[in-house]
Amino acid sequence: MASRTRDPVALAEAVLAGDRAALPRLVSVVEAGGAPAIEVGRRVFARSGDAYTVGITGPPGAGKSTLTDRLITALRRRDEEVAVLAVDPSSPFTGGALLGDRVRMVDHALDRGVFVRSIATRGHLGGLSLAVPEIVRVLDAAGFPIVLVETVGVGQSEVEIAGAADTTVVVLTPGAGDSVQANKAGLFEVADLFIINKADHAGTVELERDLRFMMELTSWPDGWRPPIVRTVAVQGDGVDELDDMIRAHRAHLESTGGLLVRRARRARAELERVVRERVAQEARNALGDVRYRALLDDVEAHRVDPWTAADRLLRAE
Repeated sequence: MASRTRDPVALAEAVLAGDRAALPRLVSVVEAGGAPAIEVGRRVFARSGDAYTVGITGPPGAGKSTLTDRLITALRRRDEEVAVLAVDPSSPFTGGALLGDRVRMVDHALDRGVFVRSIATRGHLGGLSLAVPEIVRVLDAAGFPIVLVETVGVGQSEVEIAGAADTTVVVLTPGAGDSVQANKAGLFEVADLFIINKADHAGTVELERDLRFMMELTSWPDGWRPPIVRTVAVQGDGVDELDDMIRAHRAHLESTGGLLVRRARRARAELERVVRERVAQEARNALGDVRYRALLDDVEAHRVDPWTAADRLLRAE
């Protein structure tokens, strides 16, 4: 069976042919990185580009996982298939994800229209491993029309989610100073929707007032002003409205051409990242490990500045 092979080419071809059983192993190949992941990327690229990606981000403890679980239920009621990437903290011992999202989303475990996968941040700032865009592409090529990316909530660098999503949902909670934290983290600049979760708690009115005040100080050049939706995820309250607002934002992007602009920006950023990594790796290879390590030592000891070191690296001196 293709699902039991370790060959990335065979796994990719199986998934593209509709074999969902091969998908978990293919995602593992991409998450591991290296040449096999690149080969998978080459094979699935032409079959991707259709899935709509929703990023769900915000401070830790905001209830993002429960909200994601309820959103899956709402999507399945519409008979829409959905894939979920939950980006979790890395285990300091194994490098794997600590939180078991298959446990948190157990109600969907036997639903063939739902795919849930936890991936580890591996210490990457922003809570997004570099494998996320590639895994989203695999899920897209596998035929999932909607991909949800839930981040772990690590502070300022979490704005990286905006680079991987068509719609970014920022989840906040009352009584935790989340509006100030969101403003400091730059989440106001990337939010397409604001969710006040645990809206049955004290402080909801004050949080919404603070959000609206700060929104008055923010410009929205694309003509979309992020709506504020109150939810109580554990009870399912407000989730249908969240679903409706995501659809409204998608309709806005499609009607204004904003979706094409966002995806083009994402493609450019990914190409630039790949080029940077390739150039850096080739330069290190040309210089050799010993000389590269010596150059790093010189920079660390302030004997050589980073710019001169970069010049030497690129010239393989």
